[in-house]
Amino acid sequence: MTLWWAIAALCAGCYALKLAGLAAPQRVLEHPVVSRFAELVPVALLAALIAVQMFTEEGGLRFDPARTAGLGAAVIALLLRAPFLVVLASAAATTALVRIFTG
Repeated sequence: MTLWWAIAALCAGCYALKLAGLAAPQRVLEHPVVSRFAELVPVALLAALIAVQMFTEEGGLRFDPARTAGLGAAVIALLLRAPFLVVLASAAATTALVRIFTG
């Protein structure tokens, strides 16, 4: 039962945070620091997620050549300004090929 109370509290907190964002005055949202923060936070969170997914496995650090090659292929596709689905497909194909050839 305690777990359900924790889930309900988290849901209420998320809703309150969303409501606070919607109720914020326009002058606060237009402040340069707030707008810059809102632009950079998603990029930082995505980079952290990629780093965690790339270099950890079962709670520990691990270097996986196939994942690294897939990330490299995705970076190259992004630098070539490929569409998002092409980026995903190139990363997946590269990862699969490296896994096939390295066993």
